[in-house]
Amino acid sequence: MEHSGGIQASLSGRYATALFGLARDANQLDAVSQSLSTLRQALIESADLKRLVTSPLVNRKDAGKAITAVAGELGLDPATTSFLGVLAANQRLKAIESIIRDFNILVARHRGETSAEIVSAHPLDDGQIAALKTRLKSMVGSEVAVDLKVDPAILGGLVVRLGSRQIDGSIRTKLNALALAMKG
Repeated sequence: MEHSGGIQASLSGRYATALFGLARDANQLDAVSQSLSTLRQALIESADLKRLVTSPLVNRKDAGKAITAVAGELGLDPATTSFLGVLAANQRLKAIESIIRDFNILVARHRGETSAEIVSAHPLDDGQIAALKTRLKSMVGSEVAVDLKVDPAILGGLVVRLGSRQIDGSIRTKLNALALAMKG
């Protein structure tokens, strides 16, 4: 098994490592990655789905049935659907967002890419994403897999997390620094 750094130390990391190993061995990394991306987007867009995976009031059996139905509606691959059933049975659906993040890191490492998390105030278009990838590639010297998130609270600009480095060009941070400087 390949070295996966500190990812295996967390619960989400252990589940992500297990899913990664299964997907890699079955030559299904692309299919599982696409399904997880679809699921992640659905979690962002659907408050009901978000409640389903985070509510402690939904029992294992009901959660399993509901998540299987959701997986069918979203057109997720069989491996991901089965994995979600395991998460529901183990009452671990609430960790799905962290599992997706850790899985994406493992896939990026497997492909020789560096992972970057990019937070923007508004969704980025394809041209902006391509320009960001090019700029990040020139910084790190390898291909960069980006995990895009939207957080209107940053007001504008970007926050880029690249490994242990964070580049915070958000307007919120600049305004906070200005307010602090004005206090003297």
